[in-house]
Amino acid sequence: MTAVTAAQIQQSVESIADPHSGAALGAAKAVRGVSLDNGALRVDIALGYPARSWHPALADQVKARIGELDAALAAAAEVTVTTKVNTHSVQKGAKPLRGVKNIIAVASGKGGVGKSTVAANLALALSTEGARAGILDADIHGPSQPRMMGVNQKPESKDGRSMEPVLSHGLQTMSIGFLIDEETPMIWRGPMVTQALEQLLKDTAWDNLDYLVIDLPPGTGDIQLTLAQKVPVTGAVIVTTPQDIALLDARKAYKMFEKVEIPVFGVVENMSGHVCPKCGHAEAVFGAGGGERMARDYGVALLGKVPLAMKVREDADGGRPTVTADPEHPVARAYLAIARTTAARLAAQRKDYSAAFPDIVVQNT
Repeated sequence: MTAVTAAQIQQSVESIADPHSGAALGAAKAVRGVSLDNGALRVDIALGYPARSWHPALADQVKARIGELDAALAAAAEVTVTTKVNTHSVQKGAKPLRGVKNIIAVASGKGGVGKSTVAANLALALSTEGARAGILDADIHGPSQPRMMGVNQKPESKDGRSMEPVLSHGLQTMSIGFLIDEETPMIWRGPMVTQALEQLLKDTAWDNLDYLVIDLPPGTGDIQLTLAQKVPVTGAVIVTTPQDIALLDARKAYKMFEKVEIPVFGVVENMSGHVCPKCGHAEAVFGAGGGERMARDYGVALLGKVPLAMKVREDADGGRPTVTADPEHPVARAYLAIARTTAARLAAQRKDYSAAFPDIVVQNT
């Protein structure tokens, strides 16, 4: 029998499909090394996105693939799976933000579809999967993240110029809600609102974030335009319910990002059916298949479906979103899968290498 070579093993492992990115490990250059020395096999996999909960399953899959070539070699193989998150390109005219590698905008186009809840759980899920994550509440008129994150304190300043993000559940968090009383209305016109957003984003001392999730207000107005023109956004996630009326506005949100050349990673279908916890009866309260149709029409991914559950509302109102409150709950697992898929789609974007080059200064000597 001909001995298996390291090259054969690498080729076989590289053909394994990544369910989150939709591509093979080889296409993503995730197989960083295969060494075979005197019968000792070591395989190093480095994913470009956080997927800590999937690492063991991927390692088992790699060993199973090796076992198809040589069972004895697979049994003793050492498979290491790690994650390295890079900075990726943003829209034209914008540069990556200091202290933040990637910015993910969460938008809906319409209020009442659970966008803020999705944004909070998405950020927490990215953190749970091993990333350094944060969330910026960009809804100046109706900030909800302080309540959802269970914090309401004034940000501190170490240098008198920038604000320290408020830490909650392992997330770096910032919101206008930290600076005003919860019941104080923000009766501001557009220019004041956009200036506030820029200050919250750029005057916060974000600490080495892999991902900053921005919870956008509904609509396609001043805040969204400012985001598109001045904020370095890596990509966007569209949240909708299956209901036709919600899809109309979700499609407008997609078109807005398309016009400003910000990629949309995919669609999250929220409130996707309800299953009675007592009898198990399933009912499509807001219709069915809307998110899938939108994803298919625009050629983007359906990132996941989140069922309508009272627990999601109770956890958010209680300041501990479901991903933190009950990590094993089916809804929490759905958010973890959405986070992995979103981050995998982001990792497929072109990388940004501007930070690797020093600034060039011309001086007269």
